[in-house]
Amino acid sequence: MSNVSSRAMLEQLISFPTVSRDSNLELIRFIQAYLSRLGVESELFYNAELTKANLFATVGPPDQGGVALSGHTDVVPVDGQNWTVDPFSLSENDGRLYGRGTSDMKGFIACVLAAVPSFLAKPLKKPIHLVFSYDEEVGCLGVRPMLAELEKRNNKPQLCLVGEPTLMQPVLGHKGKLAMRCSVKGAACHSAYSPQGVNAIEYAAKLIGKLGEIGEALAQPELHDHRFEPPYSTVQTGVIKGGRALNIVPAECEFDFEIRAIPGFDAAVVPDQLKTYAQETLLPKMRAVSGQSDIQFDHLSDYPGLATPPESEVAQLVAALTGSTQFSTVAFGTEGGLFNQAGIPTVICGPGSIDQAHKPDEFVSLEQLAACDAMLARLANLLQNK
Repeated sequence: MSNVSSRAMLEQLISFPTVSRDSNLELIRFIQAYLSRLGVESELFYNAELTKANLFATVGPPDQGGVALSGHTDVVPVDGQNWTVDPFSLSENDGRLYGRGTSDMKGFIACVLAAVPSFLAKPLKKPIHLVFSYDEEVGCLGVRPMLAELEKRNNKPQLCLVGEPTLMQPVLGHKGKLAMRCSVKGAACHSAYSPQGVNAIEYAAKLIGKLGEIGEALAQPELHDHRFEPPYSTVQTGVIKGGRALNIVPAECEFDFEIRAIPGFDAAVVPDQLKTYAQETLLPKMRAVSGQSDIQFDHLSDYPGLATPPESEVAQLVAALTGSTQFSTVAFGTEGGLFNQAGIPTVICGPGSIDQAHKPDEFVSLEQLAACDAMLARLANLLQNK
């Protein structure tokens, strides 16, 4: 099979509308068939409904550790966005390639797949693993069962490079995230007799105010980690729902909040503090009016932060591949912390800019793809000499 360019591969990948709410199986089967034609076997890890799958494949000796190249196949929706081009058909203009997922992060996956023939042509002493996941955009969910299986294996990858868009700059860290939902149950009544009811919205507002106080405490200078921007753990409420009519005291209200935690801070401390406030301060007042009142907390999603030491083997690897020791951190989350938790030290480096991700007319430049192609060629050269 003749070699395919990263641009041509990206054009193929973009044509699959793998929005997280939908299946990614057509894309995964396309990748699996492409690898099969090259003589590379791949393994699929399905979700419970068999509607989505992760893909794992190895090029080179499978029992020698090696380096994992990781990317997520899902993309965010385009609903309500003002695109000037078809988001699922690659467009080129002035050295930029437009389409949903070009930067986040099918550009990297395209470069990896285009490099497979050259990987196969090298006498690799350590393998290169291809690790493609689903449902990263909705909480880094899909990669977890695959990592749980890899963690059991004696020949799991030794190191990992996650190709999220960093403009090809080496990134060693990001914050973790914990997302929670708080549901407040009050008691409805006519608003003319509001003291006889329990206003769920008002009590939710008290809880949100308490979250603000917790967030202010986390921002104190003594808790700063200046590797990150902002240099502290943050708390924010992003969604709130409640009420049926202005003349009815609302019996229900729920809100979703998140914690973006610097490495070393246990994000669970925040909901624990909020639960204590709810149980000790708010619920006694609510139940004095209606014994059915309640406040419940539900976990939505989470992923760990990443803080790879600059002196580590994987950091030195990415420095050699990029020619840069200007290590940095990013504000957005990745699957990197999960790989690290599974015992696979990880760095982040990939083509494109996060500034383009999730926006209309998302793009990656041809220059960035070329830089990624060059990095992967250096990786293959390095692994044939290990």
